[in-house]
Amino acid sequence: MDLLAVVAAAHEITMMANSRMTPLLAEHRLTDATAHALWAIDPAEPPPSMKTVADRLFCNASNLTFITNQLVDRGLVTRGTDPADRRSRVLVLTERGRAVRAELIRRMLTVTPFAALGPEELTQLNSLLSRTRETYLRA
Repeated sequence: MDLLAVVAAAHEITMMANSRMTPLLAEHRLTDATAHALWAIDPAEPPPSMKTVADRLFCNASNLTFITNQLVDRGLVTRGTDPADRRSRVLVLTERGRAVRAELIRRMLTVTPFAALGPEELTQLNSLLSRTRETYLRA
């Protein structure tokens, strides 16, 4: 298999999963970008700075401000002040934001084509994807 075939397959898998998520995103008045931002704010971690979220989304600060404004308007996040650096703003999930994020992840796990893979296949795929991500980030 060549690189083009792998890239095409990855693109198609992403598009299939995204199309199955469209009704849920519409239900919560979310776009792909706002859904990705919710995913990037892990409630198990301290609230991330705006810079951290922008880095996780591979976008610039002005794009993140636009996305954040939409999330704030929908009552899913609030902006806070980083207690370690009063000049830095953090994004905090609201209770509604936590619930919507959990629902998005739950639904994604049911519609992803990866759900058809067995445990060993998932382990192998995760290893390959992790290695690919790390190599790309180092470049």
